[in-house]
Amino acid sequence: MPIAYWIVAALLAAFYLYAGVLKLVRSPDQLRPMMAWVDRIPLPAVRALGALEVLGALGLILPPLTGIAPGLALAAAIGFVLLQCGAVPVHLTSKDRQIGLNIALLLAAAVTVWLATTWL
Repeated sequence: MPIAYWIVAALLAAFYLYAGVLKLVRSPDQLRPMMAWVDRIPLPAVRALGALEVLGALGLILPPLTGIAPGLALAAAIGFVLLQCGAVPVHLTSKDRQIGLNIALLLAAAVTVWLATTWL
């Protein structure tokens, strides 16, 4: 079970670290081609979302790796489930209406929650 956790958590962490850093450092004009919803959300909220994604990615990996507060990994995984539960309606009400990636991320985060509860 720990190997499965590390595989899924590492993939989720890599995705959210990348997406979070992009939201933190890129301008809305640079984000728009990848994220059509960026015009509907205030820039400080986009930046805050990026910071939460980076912190969540670190939360999936560092606590179990160091053994310090490993329950934070479960909290990070639950946070990503909730994040995607909010992202699906945002995408459905915008121009792109593509939620395939959101559903995949939601399922991966849910599997991570399950693995974290059985492993931690």
